[in-house]
Amino acid sequence: MSRFGLLPVQASTVAAQVDALFFFLIGVSVVFSFLIAGLIVYFMLRYRRRQADERPAAIANSLRLEVAWTAVPFVLVMGIFLWGASVFATLRRAPADAMQVNVVGKQWMWKLQHMEGRREINELHVPVGRPVRLVMTSEDVIHSFFVPAFRIKQDTVPGRYTTAWFEATAPGTYHLFCAEYCGTLHSGMIGRVVVMEPAAFQDWLSGGDGQAWPVAEAGAALFERQGCVSCHVAGDEGRGPWLAGVAGTRVVIEGGRSVLADDAYLRESIMNPRARIVRGYEPIMPAYQGLLTEEQVMELIAYIKSLGEAPTS
Repeated sequence: MSRFGLLPVQASTVAAQVDALFFFLIGVSVVFSFLIAGLIVYFMLRYRRRQADERPAAIANSLRLEVAWTAVPFVLVMGIFLWGASVFATLRRAPADAMQVNVVGKQWMWKLQHMEGRREINELHVPVGRPVRLVMTSEDVIHSFFVPAFRIKQDTVPGRYTTAWFEATAPGTYHLFCAEYCGTLHSGMIGRVVVMEPAAFQDWLSGGDGQAWPVAEAGAALFERQGCVSCHVAGDEGRGPWLAGVAGTRVVIEGGRSVLADDAYLRESIMNPRARIVRGYEPIMPAYQGLLTEEQVMELIAYIKSLGEAPTS
């Protein structure tokens, strides 16, 4: 199909699975369309009224027929559901060793940053044969990160983090589109994914202007500049909770509930800290909504996640 231009090439580990399910659904639709259309024509001709006073004979119930046309579609639909759920789970669960890339959609460009600090605009360089996890958000409206050759498409939503992952299987350059109408220049929000051999990728990653800090280090510097260290200090003297070891754990908030300190919670605690206040602390932290860019928030989260274990007494 790719040779005839009917489908993009299969360039990721999940592309074949997605295509197999897609073609199976197309095949089922075609078979049942012809079957239903054929039965309509057959019944129309076979059981048409031939005389004005003709009356059809009474039809006796058939338990076997009722079971057949109930069981066959049920088994088929459940098979499709389980197959689709399996593919969906594969698409949603990134391998533990996946390299992370932060992605911010903006009218009308893609801004990407590797955890080592290298930044890109409308381009993404990745190594072949290594899983890549994208952590995505938007600065303005909903965008959709779509790489047809990888069979991945994921919306980027303002104020939220969404994720997607892929593992490229062949070096080359592949199209990157925004698949959600996002304004007048939506059609120009395009880019490319450049898949490289691992050695070439490492050379590219270590290149650049030499001024890019790793994301966690940039977050540490921002944490210092914003004065966060004056409140978030170790021990009981801090006016805010100590952040070492908090990422990925459950935090008890006012009211006694506990919430998971994932990326979404950490972002909310920075942008709107009074939404869920940690139990035992006063709501004195200022909101940084509108004061920090999405890239800066991601840097702060990377720094918090890089902190070591919380001190033990």
